[in-house]
Amino acid sequence: MALRVFLLFTLGYFLSYFYRSANAVLAKDLSAEMGLGPAELGFMTSLFYLAFASVQLPLGGLLDRHGPRLITPAFLLLAALGSLVFGLAQSFPVLALGRALIGVGMAAALMGALKAFSLWFPRNYATVSTLLVGLGATGGLMAATPLAFLKEALGWRGVFLVGSGVVVLVALAIALGVRNTPKGVAWPQGGGVGGLREVLGNGPLLRVAFLALAFAGSFLALQTLWAGAYGYALGLSALEVGNLLLLYSGGAVLGFLVSGYLADRLGTARVLLFSALLFALGLLFLLLKVLLPAYALLGFFGAFNILTLTQARELVPAHLVGRATTLVNLFGIGGTFLLQWGVGVAVGALGYGAAFLGLLGLLLLGVGLYLPLSRAQVK
Repeated sequence: MALRVFLLFTLGYFLSYFYRSANAVLAKDLSAEMGLGPAELGFMTSLFYLAFASVQLPLGGLLDRHGPRLITPAFLLLAALGSLVFGLAQSFPVLALGRALIGVGMAAALMGALKAFSLWFPRNYATVSTLLVGLGATGGLMAATPLAFLKEALGWRGVFLVGSGVVVLVALAIALGVRNTPKGVAWPQGGGVGGLREVLGNGPLLRVAFLALAFAGSFLALQTLWAGAYGYALGLSALEVGNLLLLYSGGAVLGFLVSGYLADRLGTARVLLFSALLFALGLLFLLLKVLLPAYALLGFFGAFNILTLTQARELVPAHLVGRATTLVNLFGIGGTFLLQWGVGVAVGALGYGAAFLGLLGLLLLGVGLYLPLSRAQVK
């Protein structure tokens, strides 16, 4: 049963990663057919993250009370509806609605898995959780070069229409195939409204949350849109852009796979700080248009942002894990919405250089605020 729990939740997260990443490859087609400028493209794509972030806190309470077996599939059905709406859209508002519904529906994919794993795999939580994310992040690989070929065969609309049916099947598999806890393990009780107040008043947790905003937000804003759009702006072909995104997403998969292993052995705080600084180096290379090292560093070390969620679990008792992880994820995904949209506005007004410099400055601010917590945990 433990293996089944792991595999089914990983499949759900695979779909989440595919959908969040797809617009990077489809940006040119969406802009041409729907008449979208950079700001509109950035806003529409970022609605996934706005909708995703908007349900994080109530989602945490639902997961802590009712468990991921029912909550995750219920949300996935909303994602299936959103994929259908997106694929049939004939106007920008309908396209945006579909993207937002996908974001709401995919909000429970990773959070539900982390809640389940806190009870199924308590002794090696970081390793198993980041293994889930690493394997699930292959959805980003599918949304790179393979998607470029797939959309030539089906069209971008066909991709979303077929995807809707796949999401329904995965939702049913999770509902019918997993348990909230192993046999003999009681469901943790406690929390309630007071639990939400407790996590909101946790100073160290809020420092981790701000780092997630800057780190995870930049990583995802680039991977799921602007790393692709930037390649097109430099005059690269669709295949060249797909290959760069494959490098980014391939590096991310490797980063996700090793980050938890390193954190369990070297300490979450030390590994998280080190990786954030190397991600900053990747942003610097991107500013300098040194593309291959930039995409490799941004993908591999950017994936270590997932450790902000691992650290959230380390800062709260078991009955608050859902609320703590969704709070940090709220900042990370909310940051992705703000940064993905903000980059579009900055690109339209000032160009890519200014936009990437802004991401670098925000990340260094997040590292600075996190540093005292990091030092205390290392000691």
